[in-house]
Amino acid sequence: MKLRNLFITLALIMLPVVSFAKETKNVSFPLKNANAVIFSHDVHLRKLNNNCRLCHNAIYNLRVKRHFTMAEMEKGKSCGACHSGVKAFSVKDNKTCVRCHKGQLRTITFNVKGATPAIFAHNTHISNGLTCRDCHNGKTIISGVRGTTMAMMNKGKSCGACHNGNDAFASSGDCAKCHIGFKPGNLTFKTSAGNANFSHDFHLGMYKCADCHTKIFPYQRGTAKATMAMMNQGKSCGACHNGNDAFATNSGDCAKCHTGFKPGNITFKTDGGDATFSHDFHLGMYKCADCHTKIFPYQTGVVKATMADMEKGKSCGACHNGKDAFASSGDCEKCHKM
Repeated sequence: MKLRNLFITLALIMLPVVSFAKETKNVSFPLKNANAVIFSHDVHLRKLNNNCRLCHNAIYNLRVKRHFTMAEMEKGKSCGACHSGVKAFSVKDNKTCVRCHKGQLRTITFNVKGATPAIFAHNTHISNGLTCRDCHNGKTIISGVRGTTMAMMNKGKSCGACHNGNDAFASSGDCAKCHIGFKPGNLTFKTSAGNANFSHDFHLGMYKCADCHTKIFPYQRGTAKATMAMMNQGKSCGACHNGNDAFATNSGDCAKCHTGFKPGNITFKTDGGDATFSHDFHLGMYKCADCHTKIFPYQTGVVKATMADMEKGKSCGACHNGKDAFASSGDCEKCHKM
């Protein structure tokens, strides 16, 4: 029996000694626009008396990997479970941001469709007295939310919370302050009356971006469409082209906007044969505004008039009354090919 016990003891002594060492590597959390946040297991284990269970799995589920936002931490999740200002420094405290977020603040470039990139410089804003939480407060800049539009900024969201014309220059002001080297191009609008051309260069010689955007026009072309009738009522281009601030949209010279526009002849199908209207002939005596839109809308076929209506002074009868021009009830063959 003694010999047997001796052999067992020697066998146990000769077994390899296994050391169960805990692994306490640092964890790096990469950020898109800043240096990575480094979490030190060693530092926290010293504070927590090597009790891993206080975090795993009470706060973090090792089986499920996910990222937590600052907004979630401020509500007591993730790091915020301890870093609430009671057990440890608060994630809401401006002065302690640098304890986790270290390194130089970066300049951020936002690529914008239809314009040059917008540049945001952290250093410029910090040097003007702003702190991290002036923007990163869960209201102005919300982590995880993308796609802020200029229209949203003009309503006080994102950059527009400060860039409102009072605290800082308005987001609807000088575009080149953020969009470095931005020069808006000319716009061409395809219409049934030929292309209408808008020159930003010409208008920016007299006005600022904010005079039109976004009080009259959204920043994105094609979002809002307007007819000539709407312009004549003060909408779209007609907000300025009203005959007072600038030539009226119904001033008569369509070619000012519709480059090379030459209206063609119009043929009206009637029971009395086709009636033909010649723009060339009438424009030799009148301007576009003499008829449009006081008598006729710009679009053909919208308003129809009978011969009886014309004899009462409507449609063609407004001029063809026997005084200004031959009466509509006169020689039918002058208009109708019978």
